[in-house]
Amino acid sequence: MMRTLAILLAILAIPVFAQDQGIQREMMLRQQNTDAFQLQLRQSQDRLQIAPGDLRRQQEFDARQFSERQRLENVSDRQLREVRADTPQELRPYELQKAADERRPYVLPLGKIIPKPDDPVRPLPGLPKGNVDVIEAPR
Repeated sequence: MMRTLAILLAILAIPVFAQDQGIQREMMLRQQNTDAFQLQLRQSQDRLQIAPGDLRRQQEFDARQFSERQRLENVSDRQLREVRADTPQELRPYELQKAADERRPYVLPLGKIIPKPDDPVRPLPGLPKGNVDVIEAPR
């Protein structure tokens, strides 16, 4: 009788361990979504610092931002794959903190972006501006 009770309790305890892993995975997923949102928000704020007419700089910036988002997604995917069911309950908060620390360099700003020296502003093509006398050459 006692043995049957112990086996029954063991069978009932198995879903609890699976639930702990599922909860940890969901908490990590929620934090990853928050980090991805923070990164996109920071990137959109940084994008506003670039002059609208500077297409070359915008393209460089877009490429860098895309690369940052890809790296964050790769780290997040790897972390979700590494969630282990056999991790003791006491170490789960440590794993979550370790995962957050791994993602932090991808989310936080690297520092101020130093603007590149721009090309001098060139006038638009068209008629000359100012006090210029147009001289017509003989044909």
